[in-house]
Amino acid sequence: MVKILANDGIDALGKEMLEKAGFSIQTNKIAQDQLAEAILAEGYEVVLVRSATKITAQIIDACPGIKLIGRAGVGLDNIDVRHAESKGVKVFNTPAASSQSVAELVFAHLFSGVRFLQDSNYQMRIAGDTSFNELKKNYSAGIELQGKTIGIIGFGRIGQAVARMAVGMGMTVIASDPFISEVTLNLQLAQTGQEIPVLIKTITVDDLMAQSDFISLHVPGKIDGKSVIGSDEFKKMKNGVGLVNAARGGVIDEDALLQALDQGKLAFCGLDVFENEPTPRTDLLKHPKISVTPHIGASTAEAQERIAAELAGFIIRFYGK
Repeated sequence: MVKILANDGIDALGKEMLEKAGFSIQTNKIAQDQLAEAILAEGYEVVLVRSATKITAQIIDACPGIKLIGRAGVGLDNIDVRHAESKGVKVFNTPAASSQSVAELVFAHLFSGVRFLQDSNYQMRIAGDTSFNELKKNYSAGIELQGKTIGIIGFGRIGQAVARMAVGMGMTVIASDPFISEVTLNLQLAQTGQEIPVLIKTITVDDLMAQSDFISLHVPGKIDGKSVIGSDEFKKMKNGVGLVNAARGGVIDEDALLQALDQGKLAFCGLDVFENEPTPRTDLLKHPKISVTPHIGASTAEAQERIAAELAGFIIRFYGK
């Protein structure tokens, strides 16, 4: 019987699918420093992780019985993919399953930013009963998303999901991606099932920054060790832009971000990811113009079901079950 370790857990649907197909699956968390020893001792052929567990070259070398490594999510930055493949280990992820959930979180941060929810929620709890009118005045200068331009950097599945929502909100969508020249989005009307095609041609990052009222990042990580958005990029943006990062920590230079917020270059920022996870810097967490969430982009019941089903389906097909 093939043994599977889902070290960061797996939704019940995926576990059920795998067990019905004859696999043995373990979901108890093993500490990072004990992982190689446990994999080797228990004879796990398949290792499934999310973002918390790292599969390093050392683990791969120490566990020659591993045949498959699966990542429940989009990125593969916590797996040494090149080393795994050099050892004949197949690495796979679930690129489509979480797109809707991440896109909805992007808009949660956008709505929070344009209506000051991240700060007003906090201040209302502290002083809402004594300073109601003052707080009302402080938070009465919100703006609408409709009619504004959103720039999407990285136009893969998640970026396109954000674009669909933005078009539905009545926003103008512009996008930049070095690997994609144009995309036709099919917007489906839920009541009728009718599909409406919308063509979006990508532009340069510089043009995007100059034109955008809001910017959402959907890139896999830093480029050659450098943040995608730093002090030079902030200078190219309009004043008062809203910025959201639900992609990877580090793609925004956090020092430059704080400076842009404090100088008024940015109106607000929404962060779901941080460079120093799981211990993000406190000046980001406490900043009144930053809406923060603890890396929960794909953490919805629906996304986790889709992720688990995609993982299980891949494993079942791989073993010809």
